[in-house]
Order: sequence, then C-alpha cells, then structure tokens
Amino acid sequence: MKLTADFFQGNRKALTDRLPEGTAVFLFAGSSRPMSRDDDYRFLVDRDFYYLTGLEIQDAKLILTKDREYLFIPFPDEMKERWHGKRMRAKEASGISGIRQEDIHDTGDFDTKEYEILEEQKLSPAFDGLSIAEESNRFAKDKAGALDIGEILTKMRMVKKPEEVKAIREAAMITEAALKDMKKLIKEGATEMDLYTALDYNMARRGSLIPAFTTITAIGNNAFYLHHGDPEGEEGPRVAKGCQIQIDVGARCAGYCADISRVYFYGDREGEDDKRFLLHELITKLRRKCWETIRPGITFDELNKIIRQECGNWLLEKGLLSEGYTDDDVKKYYWHNTGHHLGLDVHDVSVRDMAFEAGNCLAIEPGVYIPEWNTGFRIEDDVLVTKDGCELISSGDDSLDGIIIL
Repeated sequence: MKLTADFFQGNRKALTDRLPEGTAVFLFAGSSRPMSRDDDYRFLVDRDFYYLTGLEIQDAKLILTKDREYLFIPFPDEMKERWHGKRMRAKEASGISGIRQEDIHDTGDFDTKEYEILEEQKLSPAFDGLSIAEESNRFAKDKAGALDIGEILTKMRMVKKPEEVKAIREAAMITEAALKDMKKLIKEGATEMDLYTALDYNMARRGSLIPAFTTITAIGNNAFYLHHGDPEGEEGPRVAKGCQIQIDVGARCAGYCADISRVYFYGDREGEDDKRFLLHELITKLRRKCWETIRPGITFDELNKIIRQECGNWLLEKGLLSEGYTDDDVKKYYWHNTGHHLGLDVHDVSVRDMAFEAGNCLAIEPGVYIPEWNTGFRIEDDVLVTKDGCELISSGDDSLDGIIIL
C-alpha cells in the first residue's frame, strides 16, 4: 500500500497550526553513512521528515512556515546519476508529498532561501531536536535559541490515523507470512542462520526490503540474549528435539513497522514437567491480562506493575520466589518492559509517562526468563488502543498448535 499526498499534507498542516506566529521550521532528511571507502549503508530517511513528506530522498531539506513550504532535493545530474543511481524528479516528489512543484528547489538553493527567511523576513528558526539527521544538530548549534519542535511531532506521531494503522496491519501480515514460510525450515539440524535468512528473504520478496529492525533468531540458550541479532551458523546451536526457538521479527509497509515475537518448541511435551510448556501457560496468561488492561487512561508504568504482579504470583506458586518477595525480585525473571509504542520506528517516539489514548499503536511483549529452568521467551503482538480498550493488529496466535513443531 501507499500513503496518499493528502496524508502528508495533513501532517504538515497539523504541525504548522501548532507553531508560534513568525516561526520557520527547518527539517532534514539526513545523509547516507559510509560502510567502506567506496560504499554506503542502505539509506533510511529521518522518520519525522518522512512523516511530513513521504519522501525517501537523502540530503533533502524542508522549510515550513505558517503559510509557505519549500522542499529542496538534489536535482537531476547526468554524471552523478550514472554512478550513484537515478534521482527523483520534482514532479514525482510533488505527487508523493503534495508540495507544489513550483515550491520544489535544488538543494544548492537552500542556503539562499535560509538567509532570505531568517535574515530578510526575520522569522524565528525552529528545528526537530529528536531528528537523527546530523544536519539538524548542526543547524540547532548554529542557531542559538532556536525552538525545538521535537515534542510536538512526537505527540502527533503517537496518535495514529486509520491509514497508519492499516500500514502497520499490512506490515504485520507480511511478517506473519514470512514466519509461516520460515517454519517449514525448522527441522533437525537447522541453524539460526537458516531461519534468519529465510525470514529476511520472505519479507523482502513481499516488498519489505529494509526490516523494521535486525531480525532475531535464537535457538536454545541464545534466547537469554534479548537482542541476539548476529545469527550463528554451523558453529552455533542447532534445532534438536526438546529445544525452544525464539523469533523476533518485523516488516515495514509504507514506512510503518510491525514487531512480532514467536516461540517454537521442536518436539512434543517431554513429560508433565516440561518447563517450556509450563512457561507457555504463564506467558499466555500474561498476554490475556494485557488485553484486559490496556485502554485509554492507563500508562505503561501501570501496565508493567500489573503484569509483574501477575508474574510474581505465578513465580511464588512455582517455588521460584519466596513469601514477601519484592518487585525487584520479580525483575530477576521479568527482564524487560511489557511493551512500547509502534509506528514509523519499531520503538516509536513517545512521551513514556503519557496515558494511553485511542489511536496509540503498541507492541506488547510479556517475557519471562528462568535460567534455573533453562528456558525463557516472549510472545509479542501489535495492538491498537481503542476508545473502549484495545484490539489486535497482528494475529495474536499463541496456541500450542502453532508453537509445537513435530
């Protein structure tokens, strides 16, 4: 799917409506970063810049005032394009962003326009203090007293419009289709690299060339390393009867991220005391408690406390904690937060202590890790906060039928 120019025009209008009179905002797409002497890492534009324009053009710049907008992109250059690839034309950039073609200029004209706006028109400068673009940081240092509008954009991005939710839902569908294809490779002797490459390939062939984050495929005890982003090959752990496999993966669609974690058990239950299955009972219980709890007015801190309390009661029942245990005792097994905001970034921008409101998209991932049992995992799905509670964006599949692989 593609987002329309109306969407990006609406975002720019919402931002400028929140600006003080006489302000000009300077925003930057960012530049590619060198990977070697003669190649760069694949470029991903600053997410706030994308939110306002829909453009993935490195070195692009945007100036917004109450009544005007100016976009600067690298104009066609036959020799540079021969070596570095085709550049987007102004007409196409206009169609995507909704910025009038006559307001699109070459990046070489930026300094002149900046001088005109700040020195001749005497507008006050503003910048995005949360931008990852280095040029934004340099601009802020050069313009003492410039207004930081980062929090304004953050609060805007926290509440998703229907088309944003649709994009996240599509990203989740791509992710789960890739998981379904990957599962066919879970068999005796398979490596983390086998599973990793299958996931990234199957997302890419469905249009998600850049994953939402580094794919995690962790077999056995590697699940105790929460961000195990370097899959091991033949030298590492392999799928074997009785093992668990932790997957954490997300595709992108129209710039928006999914974030889904799944666990798989290779081989059926090994006796009534199979710790994998005991822990699965807890994780599914915690997930249901999350769905019941999430609603407008609840904060992440409140959600975390409720879920850790449920977890603590279970750990006490299983003899892993003693009477009088503290919240810190629970955290010895409940290592990470229950969730985070989701959107153009997988850990999307947010004001962490703000209460949930309708339109928030969250990735919810209760996880428990018990070294004494040699098992630990999380199951994660994406949800939308509604006016009455929450609803799943991804499938929410956590049944043993989908987890056990024989």
